[in-house]
Amino acid sequence: MALIVETVTARSMAELRTARDAVTDADMVELRLDGVADVDVAGALAGRTRPVVVTCRASWEGGRFEGSEEDRLRVLAQAIQLGAEYIDVEWRADRRALPASDRTAVVLSCHEFDGVPADLADRARAMRAERPAVVKIAVAARRLRDCLTLRDAARGDGEQVLIAMGAAGLLTRVWPAWCGSCWTYAGSAVPGQLPAATLAGRFRVRETTAATAAYAIVGQPLGHSASPAMHNAALAELGIDGVYLPLETSDANEFLSVADAIGLKGASVTVPLKAALAETVAGDRGSAASISSISSISSISSSSIGAINTLRRSERGWDGENFDVHGFLAPLERRAWDLNGLRVVVLGAGGAARAVVVALASRGARVAVSARRRDAATALARTFGVDVAPWPPSPGWDLLVNATTVGMWPHVDDAPIERTLVIGPRVYDLIYNPPETTLLTWAREHGAETIGGLEMLVGQACRQFEWWTGHAAPKALMARVAREFVNDLHHEST
Repeated sequence: MALIVETVTARSMAELRTARDAVTDADMVELRLDGVADVDVAGALAGRTRPVVVTCRASWEGGRFEGSEEDRLRVLAQAIQLGAEYIDVEWRADRRALPASDRTAVVLSCHEFDGVPADLADRARAMRAERPAVVKIAVAARRLRDCLTLRDAARGDGEQVLIAMGAAGLLTRVWPAWCGSCWTYAGSAVPGQLPAATLAGRFRVRETTAATAAYAIVGQPLGHSASPAMHNAALAELGIDGVYLPLETSDANEFLSVADAIGLKGASVTVPLKAALAETVAGDRGSAASISSISSISSISSSSIGAINTLRRSERGWDGENFDVHGFLAPLERRAWDLNGLRVVVLGAGGAARAVVVALASRGARVAVSARRRDAATALARTFGVDVAPWPPSPGWDLLVNATTVGMWPHVDDAPIERTLVIGPRVYDLIYNPPETTLLTWAREHGAETIGGLEMLVGQACRQFEWWTGHAAPKALMARVAREFVNDLHHEST
C-alpha cells in the first residue's frame, strides 16, 4: 500500500502556506520552495498539520531555483535544522554540506526528462548504496513499455518511489504498489500529476497492493475516457480488491507484453486497437474460433466482426468479446426504434464502425458505409454485404450514425460532416465526451431525434464488468459516475 504526497508550489510564501493548508486528501505535502520569491523555510514549516517533504529543485534538474547552488543547499540545510520530516535532494548534487539529523529523512532523487537512460540500473544501485530513507527515480515515459523498464531496472531493497512521467507512465502513478513505491505524488504543479482526491477515491492507492487484481483500458489517447471512473467505482462498490488502469499505447504487441508483466485480468479496448488486437489475439492464441460469441445478440461473434472491445484472461490465454454490439443496440431498443428496412448511413470504417454495421444488419437495416477513405469503406461494406455511400453522404437517410472520433474531446467544435448535410429524422453519435457533440446540436436544430454515446458506453461497460468479475454490475452507479466524469471534464474544457 502507498501514501499520497501532494505537491504544492507558489510564487510567494503567503501563497505557498495557503496551498499547503488547503491540502485535504493527501497524507503528506511536498513543499516546492524553488520558484518562491521570498523563501522562508521557518515560515513554510510553521503550523503544518501534515508531514512535509521540503524540495528546492535545481534548475539543472527541471526546477525553478534561480540562485546559486550554495544558496539552494542552504535552504535544504535549514529545513533539516528546523526538523522537516523529509528533504528531497538530487543524487547529482554535492550533498556534503548538508547536516545529518535523526529527525529529517533524506529522499535521494534522480529525474530524467529525455527518456529512460541506458544506465538506469547502475544509477539505482549507486543511489541505494548511500542508504537514503527513500530512493526516488523519475523518468520520461515515451511508451507504455517504459514502465516495465523502470520497475525492473530501478527497484530494489528499501523504500523507493518510481515514477514514469507522461501519459504512457500513468500506471506507475495510479498503482504505485505494483512498482514498489512507498508513495505517489499528486497535485497540479507537475505535468502528469493527478489530484489527490482522484488517487485516493478513484484509484484507491492506499488500499491496493501488488497482489490487487488489475483491469485496464488500452488505446490512445485515454485522457477523455470515463471507463476508469466507472469501473473503479463498481469495484469499490462491490468490495472487490481490484483496480482499473489507463494503459496508453497504440501498439497491440506492446500492450500484450505489458499486460502479461502486470498480470492483467481483463481490458477494455478502444481506438486504435479494436481491429489490431482482434487479429493479434486470434493469431497468438491459435484461431479466431477461440474468441467467444456474444450470447445476447443471436449468433454474432467478435471474430466475425473483426474487432473487439474487451479482453479477458483465461487458461488458454486471452479471450476477446465485442460488447459494442450490445451497447449500440440497447439505446435503440429502449426507444423502440424499428430498424427493419431503415436506411442507415454509418460514418467511419474503423473498429467501432464494424460493430455498428453488424448490429444494424442483424436487425434488418439497409446499411451504407461512408468514410473519407473510400477503399476502407468498400472493404468494410464488402465484408458484411452492405452498401457504400459517397463521402460526404447526402441527406436522404433515416438514421445517421457517427462511428468516427471527429468531435471527441478536446476537439469539441469539430464535426464529421458539414452542417448543411445533417438533415434527417434520427442521428446517433457514438462519441460520449462531450455529451453534446456539435453533430448532435446540428441534428436537433433540424428537428432530429438524437442519441449520444454515453448510453452505449455504460451498456457495454456493464457487460464487460460482469464478464470479468462474475458479479452483477451496479448499473445505476456506473451510469451516474460516467455522467459526472463527462460533465466535469466538459466544464473544465470550457
